[in-house]
Amino acid sequence: MRGPVGRPRTRPGAVAADKAYASRGNRTYLRSRHIKAVIPEKKDQAANRKKKGSRGGRPVGHDAELYKERNTVERLINKLKAWRGIATRYDKTPASYLAGLHLRAAMIWIKELTRATP
Repeated sequence: MRGPVGRPRTRPGAVAADKAYASRGNRTYLRSRHIKAVIPEKKDQAANRKKKGSRGGRPVGHDAELYKERNTVERLINKLKAWRGIATRYDKTPASYLAGLHLRAAMIWIKELTRATP
């Protein structure tokens, strides 16, 4: 008898996104898959919920600490995309694009190392 084929089935513990993905459908989908949604509530959605009173439901849970980690990832992606070749995806092959990502990451790392030295 053969073992399982392919990658193991995994599921993230949480998904962090910005307010653009705060729809009820996205939250319902994540909840049905038992994935924690770390998405802040939009101001207009909160106002509509509060306007309904007790029928509006509870406010959405939001883990601020996990959301801060999303900001760290976003800033790194912005640093990578500061290099035009990565932002525009000029490279034809995945291998050359990955090489560009490695080169840009090394440039960022070296810049941080030289900045930390007094």
